[in-house]
Amino acid sequence: MCGIAGIVGRLTPDLRAALERMNDAQSHRGPDAQGTWESPADGEGWGVMLAHRRLAILDLSPAGAQPMVDPVHGHVVVLNGEIYNYVDLRRDLMQRGETVASSGDTAVMLRGLSVDGRTALGRLRGMFALAFWNRHSRELTLARDPLGIKPLYMMRNPDPGGAWSVAFASELRALLASGLLRDARLDPLAVASMVWSGFTVGPGTAVLGIESLWPGEACVLDGRGRETARHRFWQAPSSATQDPIDEEELGACLEECVRLHLASDVPLGIFLSGGIDSSAVANLAQRSSSVPIHTFTLAFEEQELSEGPFARRIAQAIGTRHTEVVLSERHFLDRLDDALNSLDQPSFDGLNSYFMSHAVRGAGFKVALVGSGGDELFGGYTSFRDLPRMWRWSRRARPIPRALQRGIASMASAVLSRSERGYPAQTRWAKLPDMVSHGEDLLALYQLAYALFLPKTQRELLHEGLVAPRGIGLPPAMIDRLRAETKGLPPMQAVSMLEQRLFLGERLLRDTDATSMSASIEIRLPLVDQVLLHQVSRLPSSARYEPVRAKAVLRRIGLRGLPPTLFQRPKSGFELPFDRWLRQALGSRIDETLRNARQAEAVGLNPRAVARLWDAFRAGSPGLYWSRVWALYVLIHWSHRHRVLL
Repeated sequence: MCGIAGIVGRLTPDLRAALERMNDAQSHRGPDAQGTWESPADGEGWGVMLAHRRLAILDLSPAGAQPMVDPVHGHVVVLNGEIYNYVDLRRDLMQRGETVASSGDTAVMLRGLSVDGRTALGRLRGMFALAFWNRHSRELTLARDPLGIKPLYMMRNPDPGGAWSVAFASELRALLASGLLRDARLDPLAVASMVWSGFTVGPGTAVLGIESLWPGEACVLDGRGRETARHRFWQAPSSATQDPIDEEELGACLEECVRLHLASDVPLGIFLSGGIDSSAVANLAQRSSSVPIHTFTLAFEEQELSEGPFARRIAQAIGTRHTEVVLSERHFLDRLDDALNSLDQPSFDGLNSYFMSHAVRGAGFKVALVGSGGDELFGGYTSFRDLPRMWRWSRRARPIPRALQRGIASMASAVLSRSERGYPAQTRWAKLPDMVSHGEDLLALYQLAYALFLPKTQRELLHEGLVAPRGIGLPPAMIDRLRAETKGLPPMQAVSMLEQRLFLGERLLRDTDATSMSASIEIRLPLVDQVLLHQVSRLPSSARYEPVRAKAVLRRIGLRGLPPTLFQRPKSGFELPFDRWLRQALGSRIDETLRNARQAEAVGLNPRAVARLWDAFRAGSPGLYWSRVWALYVLIHWSHRHRVLL
């Protein structure tokens, strides 16, 4: 895992300096080495400049350095990520008479692209964001892995007569550091997205003029940065078009997936939260290793909230070398500024990954596996139960007038989400009338279920004049993409796709990448793998999802050999104890920000509504959770920290 950057423009000292600033801004992503490369200029002085920051994981020799030039064809690539099937790809190239000097994955990928062109993208299994320069056609191809594990941001020059046309990087902050975007402004749609979801949703970003490349898509630019093509090299699977799979075959696929993710020439560990997903990854990893695997758990002083004791017993049963990292409220507060600064875009999530990543890096590890993705694959969330149920109820209730349905829902909501202290509860029951209005639209139901606030509260929180979140709180391009990918899917499989694309893709993966890379550690996700997704999609829905939330098939495959009693407890998320801390020492710091009217207005929030929300939370208003106030705090903090305001 590394950091990549590049500019298409005139090969001038000013643009070289801009590229250097971008590369320096990503030094944490690759402390082991750095490099730059530029193409020959065309007749008017235009070309492409590439930069790379290296975190050496495979082939630690200089042969693995980037930007990498293919010695046979002369094409050039910069890669952020890992290609897990590079051994098979190397074997295929050798059978075709090709030889690759480096023992790592980048050289194999580069040769494949050099020989087969962009069709080689569809054969890459892994997490990656890359830029490939074809010296013959003078075309630059930008591509991102199918499930969006690795980020890639791009901005275009609004001045058609400017000295540059396109710049790209692994982090949005690197593009800000370039100085090429003279007047960086906060995107009002990002503010609306934060108020709706607690994070920004692509393809836009927090900054106007900077976009996120779609997962599984390639963007082709000519030598002047003009887009000549966009194509998807990966399609989401549909169970209707695939032969069924049995559990034994799926087990072999999962075991292979974990084994491929263990490839490393440096020390490797596993984040073990004590849940089913991370325990399955750790168990399968240990079964495929001849030496004890190292596992790490983040625990808290608040024992009733800590997964530490559970993870300790699981690690002992698996046979790993286990380390428990205790995070106190004092340590959290001391490192809070650094933790918040690790976020590449505003988000109410990710800080647990920050503290875990820094602890593991401090122990001497550069790679860590995590269990993220199991809930999305196997139905581990309540959304897999509640949303299909609501959808089916709405279809049966078609004969009932919609106004009557909404009236009944309003009465039920008033009873089930009653607030005793004046502030309306922001719960799913409180959203019931709005959900009834969208009952047969699964995407709308999903968005309403996950919304931080009621639609009315959202409108109150946004400053007058700012466009409130419309419809279902997603950019039109994202809505079109999700409707296309879920069209015709059974409800549970559609929910699975939404969870993977939104909750996982737009929140967990992006935040984990940014916060872990602040510690210069590579996070790998064996359960977020396009081959595994294809295989899991071949399971009948009953075998894949039922009983809902139990993840029974993952338990049987991944937890084989472990006592079932270790996992006979209620499901709990791997979260920091924010609710308690916000009501203690952390609260005073939050108070200063949420009561600062000038700062709130500068990011499009209504200061009076924000202060009222904060007062209600501190007073213990029921149905008002910590994530609501934390999301607004992070938005204000991030925007002022990076001087990106409306």
